[in-house]
Amino acid sequence: MLSRTADNLYWVSRYIERAEFLARILDATARLATLPAAYGGAGNEWQSVLLTAGAAETFAALYDEPTERNVTEFLAFSPDNPSSIRSCLEQARSNARAVRTAITGEMWEAINSAYLELRRYDPKTMSREEFARFLEWVKSTSLTFDGSAYRTMLRNDGYWFSRLGVYLERADNTARILDVKYHVLLPENERVGGSLDYFQWSTILREVSALTAYHWVYRQSLKPWLVADLLILNRQMPRSLASSYENVVRFLDDLGGAYGRQGVSQRLSRTILARLENTRIEEVLRSGLHEFISGFIADNAKLGSAITDQYLV
Repeated sequence: MLSRTADNLYWVSRYIERAEFLARILDATARLATLPAAYGGAGNEWQSVLLTAGAAETFAALYDEPTERNVTEFLAFSPDNPSSIRSCLEQARSNARAVRTAITGEMWEAINSAYLELRRYDPKTMSREEFARFLEWVKSTSLTFDGSAYRTMLRNDGYWFSRLGVYLERADNTARILDVKYHVLLPENERVGGSLDYFQWSTILREVSALTAYHWVYRQSLKPWLVADLLILNRQMPRSLASSYENVVRFLDDLGGAYGRQGVSQRLSRTILARLENTRIEEVLRSGLHEFISGFIADNAKLGSAITDQYLV
């Protein structure tokens, strides 16, 4: 496969997954912002969502302050933000169009329909209820595209590059959503496991579709260390870091086998997975959840660069 084709397939999936991630954290932030001050944590929740999305500097160059309207417009619709939901869907469609013959009709229909539907949403006249429906539509679009890829693509290098983009982006996104909790939302004088935890953790679990899964796995009330265990180390949870990296390693090995050569990306992905497999949640919390997640995000970005150098340029 041409590296340009592989690059387009890889980034179509990353952009779709990123759009869903933005929809999820905007939804979570809107929920947290409506909690009473006694339960909402410290600081500005709308500033926190910018930090989570890695867009605080770009936002500061365009807006005076992180109000609800400014942040939602910037992260959802702004053409000046290359990672806004609108920009992600437009770039996904552009990449898909460039490799139209390498994707299935169902995949193209999912992304092209979303691109056309996106034009109907006007942020200037959108109420909170309409914006909430827009976020649900973004999540549904991602599920439709992901399902069409899973159900219709041949299991060859095109599929492997597409799935690689999904799981690398998903791992980064789950880590960033988790980082909101301890890095921004939890007040400095609030004990981990204190009165704020239930409201914040339940909101975050809902936004990664994991609240029901938590109760199925642990069968007890919400405890922060168990939530962290579910989203970091539990392979049964499809959005966990361990599950995402299990898939990253698998698809990189498929590519290595098909092309007859292993490389830096295979070795680095196995190292990250081994670290997740050999870590206990008690060790993560003892060393600091924020520090662990920051290190993981850096390693994930390093792997992304290695994949680009090995296959996509």
